[in-house]
Amino acid sequence: MADGRTYPARPVLAVSAAIIRDGKVLIVRRARPPAAGVYTLPGGGVEAGETLVEAVVREVREETALAVEPIALAGYREAITRDGEGRVERHFVILPFAARWLAGEPVLNDELSEAMWLAPQEIEGLNTTAGLGEIIASAMAVLARTG
Repeated sequence: MADGRTYPARPVLAVSAAIIRDGKVLIVRRARPPAAGVYTLPGGGVEAGETLVEAVVREVREETALAVEPIALAGYREAITRDGEGRVERHFVILPFAARWLAGEPVLNDELSEAMWLAPQEIEGLNTTAGLGEIIASAMAVLARTG
């Protein structure tokens, strides 16, 4: 089964947003496999012809109905999974952005099951994507520098 994301010919480029509002970050829980039940940042794949900033704004709007202002990259992550035979089943290169909340309250699409505004230390103990705490810390630092 090849949908472009499963058994890809090359890595899939994706973006996410560490959306900061009043010192808290929006954390969402994925509703579908392969990351069902995992807490992470809203985001998704970059479409052909779309800038990274446009992709962040679109993905956040589609998943949460929020308006955001992406400020700068907050790091990167690679997610690579292999099947039982060692073949690359999924390979994502994810570029998380530090983003300011502009307007709206979370209204989730069917890809997400939950959204919470949390202080960075409150994510401890949650089942999160790898490196989420580091990305949030980096995003908070970026936004602190930019005012």
